[in-house]
Amino acid sequence: MLRFLTAGESHGRALVVIVEGLPAGLEVTVEQIGDELARRRLGYGRGPRQRFEVDELTLIGGVRHGRTLGSPLAIEIANSEWKRSDKWHAEMSPEPGHTESPLTAPRPGHADLAGMQKYGFSDARDVLERASARETAARVAAGAVAKLLLGHLGVEILSHVVRLGAAAVTPDGARPMPDQIERVDESPVRCFDSSAEAAMLAEVKAAAADGDSLGGIVEVLAYGLPVGLGSHVHWDRKLDGLLAQAVMSIQAVKGVEIGSAFDVAGRRGSDAHDPIRWDEGANRYRRTSDLAGGTEGGISTGELLVVRAAMKPLATLNRPTLETVDTVTKESTVSFKERTDVTAVPAMGVVAETMVAVVLAREAQRKFGGDTVNEFVANAAAFAATLPDPATAPSS
Repeated sequence: MLRFLTAGESHGRALVVIVEGLPAGLEVTVEQIGDELARRRLGYGRGPRQRFEVDELTLIGGVRHGRTLGSPLAIEIANSEWKRSDKWHAEMSPEPGHTESPLTAPRPGHADLAGMQKYGFSDARDVLERASARETAARVAAGAVAKLLLGHLGVEILSHVVRLGAAAVTPDGARPMPDQIERVDESPVRCFDSSAEAAMLAEVKAAAADGDSLGGIVEVLAYGLPVGLGSHVHWDRKLDGLLAQAVMSIQAVKGVEIGSAFDVAGRRGSDAHDPIRWDEGANRYRRTSDLAGGTEGGISTGELLVVRAAMKPLATLNRPTLETVDTVTKESTVSFKERTDVTAVPAMGVVAETMVAVVLAREAQRKFGGDTVNEFVANAAAFAATLPDPATAPSS
């Protein structure tokens, strides 16, 4: 089954991701992965690094003549800064040595201090280089491949920003369809609602003028998902639990919602669930609303999957004002400044798509199996054709 492992630091030579469990015969190109990585760099309010950061991809192994071999897929993403700056050659050298500029004023809201304490480091850079959201470039590369695999089942995943600071889409706002993803990506803040987009842009401009940062919420949508991914029989097989853990692992994400969970929590039970009807034309069961977000009992229902992720405002500010303590002198000071964004919420949506795609691809493989793409697709089709009707299933 699909899993991936990333390695590398923010200002190191490169990031590397190894994707294990892909079936043989999946068409994969550098251009397809590069297109997803380019989407990660989108968004009004990103810092200057996004203007010169170019993701130089190399497929190291697992692909021959544009098709996967069934062996682990290895991808390298070179760091363009490494080539341009001698500073990082010395600062991030793997050779024995020491830094001339240790960082000893850990930033509140980052992994700096907790990581220094846990691993016995005296320099926060030993922590922040790996904790950096630059690592998500490797995740997106893995997610791009997961999306390609899911595409063979007719599954399409996209995201859009529904809140940025105080500006938000109305609760009954329209959701983008798969063929509208370009329209979302063309928005400076990746918002599908044009009126909310204007308010979001104003929020970003105001925060930038103050040297501050903004958080927000993205909504990930998975269309065409089959019934039966995940399971109710074990706590660690529940699809919604797997999705929550995966999305919550994204840097600066502090909350995950499946469907309308937080709204439903304030309702009575009679108004909190999705009615089930038989669709004669489609010969299947349908839910007439999406409050549950496409899962029931930890299993996909075949309806639209809805996952929301809440990202906190970034803790690195362009005008450092967050109080901290120098770990050497123990004197009060303000946190140091690294290059930062006013907001990374639009880009986080692309990363959230990645994590959702990886979970769904893994669970689809668990359900349908197959050593080749053709076998995987055939098994899924066979399941769909024989999907049992509870009315005709043998009684226990």
